[in-house]
Amino acid sequence: MGFLLINSNTTHNRQHLYEIDFMRVFFTLGVLFNHTVNQFTSAMTVGNAYYTVRSMRVMFHYTRMGFIFISGIVLTLTYFKKHDWPKFLKKRFGGSVWPYLFWNALLMSLMILVGNSNYSLDSFGTKYFTIVLHGSSFYLYYMLLVMQLYLLFPFIVYIFHQFPNSHKRILLLSLLTQILFDFWIKYGMSQLDTSSWSYWLKATSINIFAYQFYIFFGVYTWLYHEKVYAFLDRNIKKIAFLAVLMAVGMIIYYRIWNQQILALDSDHALSLHQPYIVCYDTVMLSLIFWIGKKYAQKQSQGLPNWLQTVVDKIVKVSFGMYLSQTIGLLIVSTLLKIFLLPNWLLIALIPVGWLLVIFISFEVSWLCYKIPPFGFIIGRPNWHPFKKLAILLKTTSTSAKES
Repeated sequence: MGFLLINSNTTHNRQHLYEIDFMRVFFTLGVLFNHTVNQFTSAMTVGNAYYTVRSMRVMFHYTRMGFIFISGIVLTLTYFKKHDWPKFLKKRFGGSVWPYLFWNALLMSLMILVGNSNYSLDSFGTKYFTIVLHGSSFYLYYMLLVMQLYLLFPFIVYIFHQFPNSHKRILLLSLLTQILFDFWIKYGMSQLDTSSWSYWLKATSINIFAYQFYIFFGVYTWLYHEKVYAFLDRNIKKIAFLAVLMAVGMIIYYRIWNQQILALDSDHALSLHQPYIVCYDTVMLSLIFWIGKKYAQKQSQGLPNWLQTVVDKIVKVSFGMYLSQTIGLLIVSTLLKIFLLPNWLLIALIPVGWLLVIFISFEVSWLCYKIPPFGFIIGRPNWHPFKKLAILLKTTSTSAKES
């Protein structure tokens, strides 16, 4: 089974996939990096240095797609052969809805406390309803995407089961659809008056159908992970070279094609929904999957204890780090406003800011993970009073019968 490695510490004989651990950590830290860079570019004066940093940042645009890709892999591993969809939806939404609602409320309250003019107690209810519905604040857009993914996943599984001999064609059709759809978003939809459209239709950043290929790609990758890995391993030098070439191409695509030739505004120039980005993301996700497999192989041979400990801890609270990242980002943003630094120094401090955001996000999440009942707000419930009560009642009942 390739690198389907077993973790002896995992209960119920569940397979522990270290490649998934690697990708989860990689994409989590990548998202924090992108959002940290945003704080630094916001503090910079517009000029060559500013545009250089923004140009380099577009090379890391694939992290959002990476989360969707890895979600497709994990869900396929767990549910492709189990079709108890009501139980699936109950479990998945139960672990997503409450954290999403909680963090929107908490972070809104925090913004009011620090005096952010975009939030106020007077409009709290209306504003809260809007940002929850739109996923438009605190980088929580992915929560809306993943909940839509849960609704869509049973239908994707159905398609793969209905056409067992056409999986490659399904993937290629999905890729072609994605490229054409992104082409329309960039060159067609941008020319239309969408003011009368519903928010979900015009805000493609939170519409799961605008990311459908990455789900299909994740499903296919896991169903054929041995063949996929073998293909990547045979061609890894070519794929790595292509990844570097296309990463540099992202800078040219953004600065020259989008900004100078097409004269797009910043939002459209940086949009994830562009044909070139689909191809670039596909290459990058393939490369990262291969690296994840190599990591799994190394893990089976033994990693340094400190590295294994760090990875294990981040994996446990990676979801929480994503949810709580705004706290660290707010601290970094506040520090940058207090200390008005030149562009060159801001660039040099980006890694420091990133590490600070990682540290704060991890500490907040780890405290929630360790201190009941706060585990539920990071998707790791650590307080089960009703379960304990049920066990107590069952024990009491058994003792009474025996006596």
